[in-house]
Amino acid sequence: MIKKILIANRGEIALRIVRACRELGIHTLAVYSEADEQSLHVQLADEAICIGPASSAESYLRADRILSAAEIGDIDAIHPGYGFLSENAEFAEQCESCNIKFIGPRSETIKKMGDKSMARETVAKAGVPIIPGSDGPLANEIEATKVAQKIGFPVIIKAVSGGGGRGMRIAHNAVSFAKEFLAAKMEAEKAFGDGSLYVEKYLENPRHIEFQILADNHGNMVHLGERDCSVQRRHQKVIEEAPSPFLDKNLRTRMGKAALKAAAAADYVNAGTIEFLVDAKGNFYFIEMNTRIQVEHAVTEEATGIDLIKEQIQIASGQRLSLSQKDIVLNKHAIECRICAENPSKGFIPSPGEIDLYYAPGGHGVRVDSHAYGGYQVSPHYDSMICKLITYGRTRKIALDRMYRALSEYIIRGIDTNIDFLKAVILDPAFRQGEATTSYIETFLARAPKDLLEKPVKESRK
Repeated sequence: MIKKILIANRGEIALRIVRACRELGIHTLAVYSEADEQSLHVQLADEAICIGPASSAESYLRADRILSAAEIGDIDAIHPGYGFLSENAEFAEQCESCNIKFIGPRSETIKKMGDKSMARETVAKAGVPIIPGSDGPLANEIEATKVAQKIGFPVIIKAVSGGGGRGMRIAHNAVSFAKEFLAAKMEAEKAFGDGSLYVEKYLENPRHIEFQILADNHGNMVHLGERDCSVQRRHQKVIEEAPSPFLDKNLRTRMGKAALKAAAAADYVNAGTIEFLVDAKGNFYFIEMNTRIQVEHAVTEEATGIDLIKEQIQIASGQRLSLSQKDIVLNKHAIECRICAENPSKGFIPSPGEIDLYYAPGGHGVRVDSHAYGGYQVSPHYDSMICKLITYGRTRKIALDRMYRALSEYIIRGIDTNIDFLKAVILDPAFRQGEATTSYIETFLARAPKDLLEKPVKESRK
């Protein structure tokens, strides 16, 4: 069994890993930037080492500094969390060469599934449906335009090494395509150091459904059902839930089998996620695999009762999965809202600064994953998410009503947050009826009164 883990991340996921390790009796070493010296994960870990200045490029993205901390701390394994180096095949390979367990898949798997064009080819060979698109990275906008015209507009341009909505643009015609292609290329180069792009047919108003996978080193693999992540803004997820209000039993079964096929084709080990787009008729298409724990893993944990972080650690320790597919039941409905330091009434502009007062909601069916507290300084150097609020219950309505109640209890003063915006969405009839697609937020904001986010929300829970 692993005895000591270095947590190569920050914020709520680092704290989440500290808690799982403590329950397993595993010693933890936190690494942190100068901006995160007072962060909760630093305070609650058994040990902590500073690895550089506030900029993530000089701290959390510096593999050499993390590995130096690992040597100083004499650790057995590294948990990368999500973001930063979690899907960096070179970092995973460096861990392997240093005889450090990387709590995630093998480096060759990360490389195969991180390259989105290679991932498409891999799963297509396994018989998993994929969206029509280019066969591989495109050399330039001229070649890409020819492919786009062959596929038919609208198309979506994606970074081969992308994630989190970066390096992604939609083009509705040939006139706008070249401009969007160049913009995506520049953004991809800046975010990932790789400007390679590919093109896919753009499905209008689909659902974004992902399946959670667990696989051990002994050939055992299961899926833990789906999460509906359709509520997005600029390709960034805002609200997630499990199970999806859209899938029926038959579609869930077919998609679950396809997800397992895709993971098996990648020779996958540890926790990962297969993501699909689903059209109104129930046709589904593979879009990518995330070779790490997801931000929204908590909704699957609450819907199934399975601790995914512990499972990751146990798999990395060489243990067999303790569950088979028949053991996995989604016996609760869970919903997650991402609470961010931002101002929705001003175009969701980030709102860094000091939190003067912090009061988190509680009660039956409420979970708060957050590194924030009164006096905490929200840094402008990192993602604006300060909390994941999860509610759950026997039915979707119970989970929704608890979410509205919990959001109403949340008090965060000193910075702006999107709490009132989330309350408005939770009460919106279209969302409550399970009608949200990936274009939901755009249409919601378009039909909502301009001053909606500046007025108290009127309750309507039908």
